[in-house]
Amino acid sequence: MSLISKFDPWCSTLCTCPPKLTLNPYTGCDHTCVYCYAASYIPNFSRCRPKKDLLTRLRKEALKLKGETISISNSSDPYPNLEAKTGLTRSCLDILSKQNCKLQIVTKSSLITRDTDLLKNVPSTVSMTITTPDNETAKLIEPNAPSPAQRLEAIQTLTSEGIPTTVRIDPIVPFVNEDQTELVKTLATIGIKHITASTLKINAHIWRKLVVTLPKTAEKLAPLYFKQGEKAGRYTYLPRTLRFRLLKNVADLAKNHGMKFGVCRESLAQLNTATCDGSWLLSELAAKRI
Repeated sequence: MSLISKFDPWCSTLCTCPPKLTLNPYTGCDHTCVYCYAASYIPNFSRCRPKKDLLTRLRKEALKLKGETISISNSSDPYPNLEAKTGLTRSCLDILSKQNCKLQIVTKSSLITRDTDLLKNVPSTVSMTITTPDNETAKLIEPNAPSPAQRLEAIQTLTSEGIPTTVRIDPIVPFVNEDQTELVKTLATIGIKHITASTLKINAHIWRKLVVTLPKTAEKLAPLYFKQGEKAGRYTYLPRTLRFRLLKNVADLAKNHGMKFGVCRESLAQLNTATCDGSWLLSELAAKRI
């Protein structure tokens, strides 16, 4: 199997991203987030391990690139805690920076600031996930990930280095993090131009972890998902009217602060003012370099 593959090869009608490629340097992730979708279908997901012969294979595959956009990563964070020791994602960026391609980094780790020198040498954007600015709540649902405070500091570093950065407020969970007023205000002061948001989608695996981690919250969520919710593929969504309200609140906050906004896999594209992955920033970056 190739390391670099087509993003969303199933062509889901829920996905509004433009065509691009994807690369996952690691299988699994050691952040152990309660809501992780990939942990539902990748065995031993919390046992983070590098892809076999990663760098040798990537050097060969990178020679075939012809200016495509590559998203890193989409099923596991490219900056797990293990990356601080291995430096494999950094090596991947070094290889790709020598080719005619564009990069989109998706992470929730402050470790990415280590690689600003490489990211400045290639058209790139960073999408940082912050579910909540509250460190205690984050510690419950993202126990081994860097704290929100660390991520906000990383965003400030990235923007000060001129690297276009977006923020994913994802997932939004009723009774946990539905009020994002202060976070969006903080992001605006840093200079963030784009926010992406989506609500929690559940399956049996995610629900079991949620019940153990947040039992009282799960009690309140149960009727919303299991009596009023909607099925879409392998997941159960919140009721459409509730999803619309939660996401419109964030969309309105973004608009009020002069930011672009996009929803991710929600069938609510009417809320979008830009594509959900923030790829418009790559076009803006290219225009500046002309």
